[in-house]
Formats: sequence, C-alpha cells, structure tokens
Amino acid sequence: MPAPPEAVLRADPARPWRAAAASYVGSEPPTYEAEPTTLPVTDPEDLRDVVPDTVLEGARYGTLTLRAASLRGDAARYRGDPRRDALLAVRFGIGDSALLLVAVASGQRAAPGAHRVARELCEWIAGAVGSNQARLTEDIHTANRGALSSGLHRLTNRAYGRLRAGATVRGLAPADHTASVRCLLLPAHPACRTRVFFGVGDGGLFRLRNGVWQDLEPDGGERDTIGGPVIGYGSGRPPVRQSTQEPQHPQQPPGPEPGPESEPVHGPFRFRASVARPGDTLLLCSAGLADPLRGEAALADRLAERWDTAEAPGLAAFLADTQTGVKGYADDRTAAAVWEA
Repeated sequence: MPAPPEAVLRADPARPWRAAAASYVGSEPPTYEAEPTTLPVTDPEDLRDVVPDTVLEGARYGTLTLRAASLRGDAARYRGDPRRDALLAVRFGIGDSALLLVAVASGQRAAPGAHRVARELCEWIAGAVGSNQARLTEDIHTANRGALSSGLHRLTNRAYGRLRAGATVRGLAPADHTASVRCLLLPAHPACRTRVFFGVGDGGLFRLRNGVWQDLEPDGGERDTIGGPVIGYGSGRPPVRQSTQEPQHPQQPPGPEPGPESEPVHGPFRFRASVARPGDTLLLCSAGLADPLRGEAALADRLAERWDTAEAPGLAAFLADTQTGVKGYADDRTAAAVWEA
C-alpha cells in the first residue's frame, strides 16, 4: 500500500533514512528537523525563566470548544533558542457568568529576553481583564461595543506603557523590548455567542465557515460582512458614548500612563466583536502560523479539511495539525481555535 502524502522520508546525515515525525505541505520538506534537537542554554540562577518547547491547552464551555497550542519554531529548535511565543488561557468567574481569555504574544526576533516580554504582556493584560471580569462580561452579553472597545484599548495601552518603562530602565530601545499580542474574550454562557478579539501587531484572525477560510483582518478597514452580524472592527479610537453618568473604565494594571496619542510600537489597536454561527471555527494565531496560512494554499486547504468538523479534534491531533511544516516558514507557531456547536 503506498504511503500517504504526509508520510515522507527525510535525509539525516546520522540516520540516512527515517520517517518524518511531522507532516508537511508543499513540493519539498522544510529545511530544519521537524522535532526538537537542541535545548536552550539555562541560567542556574534563574530557572523560572525556562520556557517549555510546547504548550497545549483545551476547554469546553457552553457551545464552544477551545483548542490551543504554542510550539517552538523549527529554526529555534535547531539553534537552541527559547520559544518567543507566549500562550495564556485562563478563566475568570464561575458558572454562566465566567469569561475566558486567550492571549497570544510574540517577542521580537533576536531581542534579548523576547520570551519574557511576551509572557509579561500576556500576564499584564490577563490581570487587567480578570480585575474587570464582571463588567466586561456584562458588556459582552449586552453587546456594548463602545465600552468594550474603549476599555480594552485603554488597558492594552497601559500594558504597553509598562513595556516602554521597562525598556527605559534596561537601557533598551522600545522597539527591542516589545511584542505583538492578540487576545480573545469568550463568554461561557451558552446563550451568548459574541466573540471579542483585540490586540496589536502581527498575527492572524481567521474564520472557517462552510469549509472556506475568511481572513477577518482585511486591509483598508471592515470588509468582512458575510454570514453573521459584526458588532465592530477598527484600528482607531471609537467615539465615546454620551452619558449623564461618570464614565467607567476597566481598572488598569499599575504603570505609567500613556499619552493620549500614544500607540504601541507594533502598530494600532485592533478590535472586533462578532457573533458566531453553529459550525464556525475561529482561529487566532501568531505570525508564525498566519504567514504560511496566507502564503501557502496547500496549508490552508489542509487545515480547512482537518478542522471543518462538528467535533473539535483532541489536543494531540490539534498539535499535529498546527505543526504541519511548510518550507520557508520556521518561526514559532501559536494557535487558538474555537469550535462552535
């Protein structure tokens, strides 16, 4: 029986013929090994700084099932560099009022401590979201787009303000002490299908609907109006709603107050809140997966075939899909996908 397309043989000087542990798409295999080879150098005085090669997360609440994975890129595995991507998936609150946050961040390539910067950014944003879980959950349930966008924009800017302060203390350029970050807020209540995205910098937000990928970050503003109401999308500051009451904003993490016109080094703030349909799969990912997904049709086709299913895959299967190799793309990959029942 002939081997399936993904079961290919890889050349290795020490072991001339061996089956590849992970599959790939395209006309030829990726340059680097598909599995870890070299561990990063470790400081015995700072073992808390150790970053695992791969992280997996999963959950099921109401109508949604979450699968998330973050893995070191093939190039970093070869060189013995730590994973620069960070993944944080947490739940705030209990029962139907609970709120899930998935945060994905990517540190600057070749910047010192890039993995720490990415992790800290995720943690700071999570702390601010968790401190305001009740208000954010209410705003999501009531589709209060103005409050959501302005509040999340403000807390994100505060987190980047802390990064800028940290760069000053360390004598680094702000561009070397920063990270891209992308987040999803997912209400646990089964009757609420609003999914909120916010973030800054590189990466991707995609939706798989009826077997077709939709890129939810089109150039030049909002264009994705197909299939389901969209509450909001934009990179500018939303107008503040007029109110006779004192405006309320989410509590912010401690740190320097950014100026009114300040924007993170990585670019403008992005926000989107849309309503999911049964059968949708929403994918939030770092640039390490977004770039090949946009640039290699075979990868998009393969993941569409694998993930256009009523049931979410198990964690092991999701990891195998996420690490499908593509020649020319060897960065860290982090993906969080939400299946809608």
